[in-house]
This record gives sequence, C-alpha cells and structure tokens, in this order.
Amino acid sequence: MKSICVYCGSNPGSKPAYTERAIALGDRLARDGLRVVYGGGNVGLMGTVANAALAAGGDVVGVIPQQLADWEVAHRGLTSLEIVGSMHERKSRMFDLADGFVALPGGFGTMEEIFEMLTWRQLGIGNKPCAFLDIEGFYAPLISMIDRMVEERFLHPDQRADLWYGSDIEQMLEWMRNYQPAQASKWIDEKRRSALR
Repeated sequence: MKSICVYCGSNPGSKPAYTERAIALGDRLARDGLRVVYGGGNVGLMGTVANAALAAGGDVVGVIPQQLADWEVAHRGLTSLEIVGSMHERKSRMFDLADGFVALPGGFGTMEEIFEMLTWRQLGIGNKPCAFLDIEGFYAPLISMIDRMVEERFLHPDQRADLWYGSDIEQMLEWMRNYQPAQASKWIDEKRRSALR
C-alpha cells in the first residue's frame, strides 16, 4: 500500500474535533510514507488533510474538476494537482491513483464517492479497502443503516464485513494493510441461484 485516497468535507464542520482528526490523519499518512490522494481543494477538511500531510513532508496529489478549479478552490501548493474535465473523471482518476479509500466526515460528495467505491468492490471492479474513520459518532447512524440493509437482505453480511468502521487511525491502517477482499463472484452466484428458485 503506497497511497490512500481521503474523501471528506469541503467545509470544516461544526466541531473542532473534525479538524483535529483531519490533521492527525494527514500527518500520520505522511509519516507512514503514504501518499495522500484527495479532491484537490484548499477549503474545509479537504484542505486541512492536505496541509497536514504537506507539513509532515508527505506527497499530496489533488484531483479536481475544471469547474471547481475555476471557482478558485484548488490547492496550488500540492506535490501535484491534476485538473480533469468532470466529476466522473475525477473519481476514476482517484481510483487509479489510490490503493485504499478513507471517508472522514463530509456531505453528499463524500458519501457519493465512498459508496461508489463500495459498489465497485461489491461488483468486483476493484479490490481496494474502504474505511469510515469516525469522529465523535458522526458515522454511527450511517453504519446502523448499513446494518439494517443486511437485516433486510439488501446487503450480504460479507459485504458489510468488507468495510472498516472505527475511530482509531492506527487500527484502520493495520486493517487496510492486511485487507483481504471478499469475493464478489460468490455474491453474484448466490443471486443467480436465488433467481432460479
């Protein structure tokens, strides 16, 4: 594992703890020699993670659509800034650059990005680990909803186990380094058998 993609808010959120943990994550990734890949912004938790990694001597690659760069939210002090044509290109490029994905607190964009990666895992398109790094219970309701998906049989228990949720950065990185992807083909075969019944 050489690089981690961080999805997070373009706002700082309502609690100082969000900023504090974003700093801790950026610093830790840099000190572990892990390149940070993120959305290229200089605002909110996005900018905080990037600046913390840079301050610790890390490499930070931003990927931002032209529209957002035109709005002057692009971080111009990164190791590398890639400007792409669309949000779809951004997500695809971030997938190519990263070996794993971490979601800090954020809004619609953060949710959409991490869930697309989970969906790709589910379909066997990628085999990269996905983690929710919780801060003061921010993700607890969402994880409860994911557990409800399992209970109601919209999600296989193995798919639920195929993501990490917690608040400890060290434990998260250990899980990501030792990650063994669940087998999407097994779930697909089960669906086919169910359809034939």
